[in-house]
Amino acid sequence: MAKITGWTGNLLRVNLTTGNIKTEDTMKYKDLVGGAGIGYKIIFDEVPQGTKAFDEANKVVIAVGPLTGTTAPCSGRTNITSLSPTNPYHAVADSHMGGNFGAWLKFAGYDGIIIEGASNKPVWLKIEDDKVSIEDAGNLWGKGTVDTEHAINEIMGKEACVAAIGPAGEKQRNLASIVNSVNHSAGGHGGILGAKKLKAIGVKGTKAVHIAEGKAQDWLKLNEYMMTDIIGANNQHVVPNTPQPWAEYHNPGSRWTAQLGLFWGAANPPVETGECPAGNKNKVGLRTQKAVFDLGPLAEERTIKMGGCYSCPIRCQSNMHMPELEKYGLSPYATSTCINYSSPNTAMVKGFSDGEKQGLDSIVAKCLGSRLADDYGIWSNYGQLPRDFKYLYNSGKLKEVLPKEEYDSINWELLEKGDPGWMVEYYGNLAGDGEFAHILDGPYWIDQKWNLGKEYWDAYGNNLWSKMAFPKHHSNEAGAQVGALINVIFNRDPNSHTHMNMIGAGLPLEILKEVAGEVWGSPDALDAPQNYTSMNEYKAKFAKWSLDRNFLHDSITLCNWVWPMTVSPSKARNYRGDTALEAKFYSLATGVETSEAEMDLAAERISTLHRALTIKNMNTADMRNEHDTIPEWVFEVDPDKKPFTEGTVKLDREDMQLGLTMLYKEYGWDEKTGAPTRATLERLNLKDVADELEKLNLLP
Repeated sequence: MAKITGWTGNLLRVNLTTGNIKTEDTMKYKDLVGGAGIGYKIIFDEVPQGTKAFDEANKVVIAVGPLTGTTAPCSGRTNITSLSPTNPYHAVADSHMGGNFGAWLKFAGYDGIIIEGASNKPVWLKIEDDKVSIEDAGNLWGKGTVDTEHAINEIMGKEACVAAIGPAGEKQRNLASIVNSVNHSAGGHGGILGAKKLKAIGVKGTKAVHIAEGKAQDWLKLNEYMMTDIIGANNQHVVPNTPQPWAEYHNPGSRWTAQLGLFWGAANPPVETGECPAGNKNKVGLRTQKAVFDLGPLAEERTIKMGGCYSCPIRCQSNMHMPELEKYGLSPYATSTCINYSSPNTAMVKGFSDGEKQGLDSIVAKCLGSRLADDYGIWSNYGQLPRDFKYLYNSGKLKEVLPKEEYDSINWELLEKGDPGWMVEYYGNLAGDGEFAHILDGPYWIDQKWNLGKEYWDAYGNNLWSKMAFPKHHSNEAGAQVGALINVIFNRDPNSHTHMNMIGAGLPLEILKEVAGEVWGSPDALDAPQNYTSMNEYKAKFAKWSLDRNFLHDSITLCNWVWPMTVSPSKARNYRGDTALEAKFYSLATGVETSEAEMDLAAERISTLHRALTIKNMNTADMRNEHDTIPEWVFEVDPDKKPFTEGTVKLDREDMQLGLTMLYKEYGWDEKTGAPTRATLERLNLKDVADELEKLNLLP
C-alpha cells in the first residue's frame, strides 16, 4: 500500500454518550479533500433529517485538509461543520478558526475529530498522539476560555493547544464561539459543544506531516516562488497603502500598510515596518501593520508585534500593550484582528466620551470588548450582534421587552457617556441569564420572540440578508451581482473573500478587468465600483469560481482571507497571480498529481454536496424561492437612482433572478428550483447523495 502523505489517514471518532473512542480511515473521503468536504459528507450520511442543532443526534466534525500542518503559506485554518442553531431550519454551516489547533491535530496524527452523542456531565477531550481520553471538566464548567486553556495547559504542558467554550457556549446560546489560543475563534457552534457538555479539547502531538516522497526540493521551490513573486498582504492586497518609490501604484484602502516611519511601537526595541518592496520574501511579515488599520493611528505606539496563525507569513493579528485594561481586572495585553475589534466599537452606539472614533477611548473599548467576547465565547455573527443591539436600543424595543427590574439594573449611563466600561456591562449581560442574553439567539429568533417585524429586516444599514438569519458579507457592494450571488448560497454569512480579495487588491480597474478576462473569459465579469452593468454569463462564472474556491479552501485547508492568488504585487509579472497554486501544493503534499481543472472539479463536488445537504436539512428542493432570497434593501437603496446608473450599488429584481438562473446553469443545477439534478450529482461521483435525495422526494 502506498504511503499516505498530506493527510494523516486517520479520523478520530469520539462518542460522548458511550465514552467509546476509535479511529477511522480518512481516505474514504479523499474525493472531498478534507475539512468542510469531510464534514458535509458525515453530516449528510449520519445525522437524521429533522435533527436540530442542540439535539444529541447532531454531530460536530472538526477537520482539516492535506495542506494543514505542512509549510504551505496560510494553511493554519481549522474547519468546524455542524448543524447551525441560528437559522430556522437548523441547516448546516461551517465555523472556522486560525491559530495552531489544526496543525497540532495533524501532529497528533488526525485529519479530524467526529464528536457525537452527549455527556451527562461536563468533560474535556485530551489528545496526546495515540492516547485519547475523556476527562472530567466539573472544575472548568463556568470558567472563561482563558482560564480553561490555562488549566488544561497546566495538565498537558504549555505546548498543548486548547480549544474551549465559555459561559455562552455552556448556556447553549446560538451565537457562541469556540476559541483556541486565547483569541482564535470559530463562531456559531460553541452552543453545540455546550449541549454535549464538552468544555474543551486539548491536543499535542509529536508526529510529522509528510509530503510526497522525493518532492522536498520541489516544495521548497514552490514556496520560494509564492513568497517572492505572488503573495501580497492581508486580503491579498498587492499594492502599498501609501505612495512609495518602488511601487507603480498605491491605494489608501490597501492593508499593505508598511512604510517608512511606521513602527511596532511597543516592541523592545521598536520595530520599523519600513518599505517592504515586492519580491523581498523576508519582509512579507512586516507588510500588514494591521493595528493602525483596525484601531487607528494611536495604536502604533501600543503595538508589540503582528502575530498570526501557524504557517502564515502575513501576520494580520495585532498584539497590543493596553495597560488601561488592568482597570477592569484584566492583563494589560490584547490580541485580535478585524471583526473582533469592530464589533465592540459598533456596540458603543453613543460614541466615545473623548469624542474621537480613533482616539484612546475607542482603542480601549475595542480591545476590552475583544478580550471579553473571546473569554465569554461570544460570536458577533459577523458584526450583526452589535447592530441588533443598536436597533433594539435606539428603537426603544429593548426597554419594552426587558423586565423593568432587569432593565433598571443595567448601567446604561456608561453607554450614554461613551465610557469603555460599557463593554463590561454589555458582554456580562449577554453572557448572563436575563432576558438581555436572548440577543444571542440571533436575528431570526429574536424577531420571533420580540416581534421586530418587516422594518427590522428591511432597514438599510442593518445588513440582514435573509431569514437564514445572517448579515451580508461582501455582497452587492462587492462585485455587483457576483457578491449578491455568493451571499445567497450559504446558511450563515459567506465568510468568502475570494471575490473581494481580487476586487479590493488595490490595482487599477483596467488591470483587474484584464485579469478577469483571463480567468473568467471576459473583462465584463467585473464592473467598476458603483457603476454596474446588467447580468452576464461571465459574472456567473466569476461567482461560481469564487464559491468553489471558498469551499476548496475550507477543505484543503487554506485561509480564504488571503487565498486565492488571483493577482500579485510583481510588476514583472504584470501583476498576474497564479490560480493553480492550490493544485500545485496539493500535488506535492499528497503525491496525487492534480491539475487546476481537477482541483476545481473537486471544489464543485464540495459546493454541490453543501447544496444537497441544505436541501435535506430544509426538506425542500425549491431553493430559489425558499432559500436564495435577496433582501429588499438591495433593490430599494438610493430611491432617487435607477439600477445600473453610476453612483449606486442598487440592483434590479428581474436581473438578479436571471443571475440565479445563470449560476444554476453553471453548476448544472435545475434552473427552476436551484437544486442539483441526479445527472449533476452522478457526474460529481455523488450517486449515493442523489439516491438519498430521491428517497426523500427532494430531487428536481
